Formats: sequence, structure tokens, C-alpha cells
Amino acid sequence: MRARTVIRNAATAALALLLLGFAGTAHAQQTGTITGVVTDATSGQTLESALVRLDGAESGTLTNTQGRYILAGVTAGEHTLTVTILGYEVQEVQVTVVAGQTTTANIEMTAGALRVQDVIVTGVARGVAKARTAYEYAYRRPYNTESYAEINENEFKTVGEAPLSTFSIDVDRASYANVRRFIQDGQRPPVDAVRIEEMINYFPYQWGDVAGEHPFAVTTEVTQAPWKREHRLVRIGLHAESIDTEDLPPSNLVFLLDVSGSMSPQDKLPLLKKAFALLVDQLREQDRVAIVVYAGAAGLVLPSTPGSQKDEILAALEKLDAGGSTAGGAGIKLAYDVARKYHMDGGNNRVILATDGDFNVGASSDDAMVKLIEKERESGTFLSVLGFGTGNLKDSKMEQIADHGNGNFAYIDGLLEARKVLVEEMGGTLLTLAKDVKLQVEFNPATVSGYRLIGYENRLLADEDFNDDTKDAGELGAGHTVTALYEVVPAGVAMPRPSVDPLRYQVQQPAGNEAPPPSRFEDELMFVKVRYKDPDGDRSKLLQHAVMDRAGTPSADLRFAAAVAGFGMLLRDSEHAGTFTLDDIVSLAEQGRGDDPRGYRGEFIRLVEASRDLKLLEMEAEEFWPDRRR
Repeated sequence: MRARTVIRNAATAALALLLLGFAGTAHAQQTGTITGVVTDATSGQTLESALVRLDGAESGTLTNTQGRYILAGVTAGEHTLTVTILGYEVQEVQVTVVAGQTTTANIEMTAGALRVQDVIVTGVARGVAKARTAYEYAYRRPYNTESYAEINENEFKTVGEAPLSTFSIDVDRASYANVRRFIQDGQRPPVDAVRIEEMINYFPYQWGDVAGEHPFAVTTEVTQAPWKREHRLVRIGLHAESIDTEDLPPSNLVFLLDVSGSMSPQDKLPLLKKAFALLVDQLREQDRVAIVVYAGAAGLVLPSTPGSQKDEILAALEKLDAGGSTAGGAGIKLAYDVARKYHMDGGNNRVILATDGDFNVGASSDDAMVKLIEKERESGTFLSVLGFGTGNLKDSKMEQIADHGNGNFAYIDGLLEARKVLVEEMGGTLLTLAKDVKLQVEFNPATVSGYRLIGYENRLLADEDFNDDTKDAGELGAGHTVTALYEVVPAGVAMPRPSVDPLRYQVQQPAGNEAPPPSRFEDELMFVKVRYKDPDGDRSKLLQHAVMDRAGTPSADLRFAAAVAGFGMLLRDSEHAGTFTLDDIVSLAEQGRGDDPRGYRGEFIRLVEASRDLKLLEMEAEEFWPDRRR
């Protein structure tokens, strides 16, 4: 029976490029996108895991938990959609695709007999899950097992009550890639998957050269807040010096790879092998690589091997297969043993863990694992984490162990992201220039009523931790940039929060024993201090930077960072976004697009446009169990 369909065209030229993940405009002029929702014809209930194929192709895509599917990069012209799902008759729909536009085809399925073997897909494309039978799909897509640490959004603070703001830097970018994955699947990301600081820091920004004794520079910029004009927006930027690959110190790397049964889908182990092949191609003769795998047990599949023997390393990667349960603790112990055996003094000693984060089987204890990771980091072996796949992503756990390992956490949703992390940003991913990097900002009560740090909720520190060299903080790698945004309420402007009555017995005092002379600091907005340690150091060094009370025309970088922050706030349904809209974000991001050689900013703009056209903010976020362990 041919399906009843509702088909309409909408001018969303950017969506096809977004979902393909590259920026070529010529391709967009020849292709379009098909999207829609698959429902039961009788009940109207949306159908998850329906298989949607184009023109009888073997590859296809699955509907998500809300019944939505997306096919991108479809050649303009007439096409046939074939939709199959266990328990329903096969449906075929004729669709006309217009170049640069999105065609919506909502499909109603009629109950009927369908054999399991009729629903087989052997091919795979970007954003398309590995093909399985409908029976497998119906029972193997556990979306609600993903976990994210709960985030309580930073609120405004008054300078009189809290003149200091202290936090650790964060160079992780995993959240942006993960958010992109949800939107490309036509889903609204869960609120706790949206970490605004990681979204902002995903993008490269233009900074001046690093000069002097410190391995990074500190810059600041002040302008109006685009979502609330009477407020100021302050950008604090840290920029580490870049180091060419040939100038990097030798690396002693151990790839710790999860090959448990949960890693079998196409976006997990198969993608992992391709991603690590990109990194192997960058290795030099002086570098060494070992490969440790873990499933039901841990094993060494490749002893430490010189980087010049690429064929041997690639062959070991290619032989990996997924199967068994997960006991990550044993794998981490073995990986550290191997790294310790080949330790390079003055080199980059690092374990790179690649997993979907599912450490649920075995004798491993989270606390014991964290203690081991902390112990090894003190001996100079750091840990970086790469997340893969969907359905049971343990974002909270992977971020936690990367933090404790003095490493970074990235989410790999495709080969383009793998290239960005492991090739373009190889220096920052593998080489730490400064560790335990903390910021402390003191606000001037003469010019500031209140402030709010945008993001960094899980990086906040006690004020006294800033001068405590025993307190752990974030790491800054070669070429890394860190951006922190403060929304500042100028003196005399009403605070956007309920106030308390003045205290009867307390006298509000500025930080320090005595109030500074007003004539000396009346032109300052805030005072920024940064502490860091050398990678092998125990004592911190201090940088200081005064920010003047002068709001100027924002740079392209600040415009773009503000657009990303605004998008994050809307995805989090933040009350602080005010009347800011997705159209406002697109406009602001276009103004801040600037020089975009790799198309990352253009991709972001298309992501926002897709969210607008799909009415993403009107959707319910996917249901996930929040991980409330902090």
C-alpha cells in the first residue's frame, strides 16, 4: 500500500550542507534534503527505528525516538523513499527534491506482516547508524542509558556579596560535537549535554603572538551584551603558543581502546579505527605507540612500536573486533604499565582512551580508577579521552576521568571531527604547555553592580583554591585557546535578581583590609589573575591583567563567541537569554564569521538555521538519566 504523505518544500538551503558536515557551496546548489516524521496510520503514534531508504539503496537512515528522519545531500530531482519497520507493510513514497531546499515527507505506516530479513541495510553514510535488522534495532537502541552530569546554571552575583569569581579553565570541546550530533539527528539535545564553555571553545579565534616568559597570553575585550543592551559582555581569552608537529617533543603513546560488545555499531569501533589511523599517519620516527584493548579482559595487542612502522600499527588497528562485556579498570592499569615501561624524560607520555564510556561490567570502581589516574598524572603520564557513538554515551564519566588525568575530552561524531582533533589540533591534544591553570576575577564595586560567568559550572573553585597549589585545575595544550565570557551589570543598573534587605550589623567591605583610593581604580572594571604550573612543575606562576571600563565595538571573534553563547542558552532554555532568538543568533554569527578557512563558523550558522527550520526549540529534549554525581 502506498503511504499517504504530506509533502511541502521549505527554503532551508543550508541544512543539506550542515548534515553532510562540509562547507562546499557548489555541492549545495545541486542537492537538497528530505526530512519528515514516520507515524502509525491508525493511532498517529510516532515510530522509532523505521528504516528509510532512498531509491532502493542498501544504505539508509533510522527514525529517532520522535519518529523523525533526515536524508541530506540528495541529488535534485524525483526520488522514491522506501520505509520499512517490523510489523508494518513496506511503504513507498515519490518525492521531488529541489536543489538547496528541504522537502518534508511525513509518512504514515499501515500495520501488516513484514519479515525481519526484509529490513537489512549493509551500507552506511555520515550520520547514518550501522545497518541491522529491524529486530536488532527494536531492542538495541537504548537512548536513555546516556548520562550527563547535572548542570545548575550560574546566576548573577552582586559584587558586594561576592567580589571574587574563581574557576578552572576548560579546553574540552566534546559538548559542541555532541550537540551537533543531536541536531543532525533532528533531536533537541538534553539540557545537561549543553556545556556552553565547551561550545565556545570549540572554535579557533584570532589572537596576537605569544611573547615573553609565559607559554600563553591573556587578552580581554568589553562590549554591550547583545541579549541585554544595558549589560556589558566581557571576554577573557587565553592563547597558548602553537608548535609545529615536527617541533613537538617525542611522544610515548598508549592507545587504550574499548572493544566490548557495545562498541560494534558503525559510529563506534569502525569509526574509531579510521580516526586513529589519521593520528598514526602523523607519527614520526621518534614517537612510539602501543595498543591495549579491553572487553571481558584487557590485553596488549601491539607492544610499543616506533612511529616509523606505520604499516604494523595500522594492521594491528584493522584487526580489532568488538565483543564481550566491559571492564575498563583492568585496561587502564595495563595501559599505564606499558606507558611507564617506555617513559620518555622530557617527552609526551600519554594514554589515549577511546570508548563509549560504558564501564558497567567488571570489578572496576570509579573511585579506585580516579585514584590510579591521579597517581599516574603526578609521575608525568597524562590521560586524554575520546568518546564515540550514541545510545549509551557516558559523557559524565569520560569528562571526569579526563579531568583527573590532566588531559582533554573530545567527542568524535565522524571523520571530519577526528581530523580536527587528531590532525589539525594534534599539538594541543597531545602536548600540555601549562597545567593547573586557574582564573580569579575581582570586580570593582565602583563600576560593577553584579556579574554572571557564562558556563564553567562544573569548573568553579573556592576563592581560596586560587593560591593553593595542591588544588587541581585544567590544562592548556599547544595552540589551545580558552574563552571565558562574563555578563556584567554596570554600577547603577538594576540587578536582574531579587535583592535582600541591607544587613543591620555588617558593613560591606571590598576585598582586602582597606578600600582602595577611588581615584586610583575608578577606570577599572575588573582585575584578572591567572595561575598556572609548568607541565613538570609544582609551584604556580602568576599573571595579572586589569580590564578598563570601556565598552567598544566588538571584534568579529567576540560577536561569534556571543552568538555561540546565546545558542547554548537557548538550548538550555535559560532565563538569561531574554528575548534573544535563533534569528538574532544567525545574524550575530554572520557578523562574526570573519576569516573561516575550515568552515567551522559556517557550519555553526547552518546548525542554528537547521534548529530554526526544524523548530528544534519547540521539541521536548531527549530523555536521559542525569548523572548527579559531581
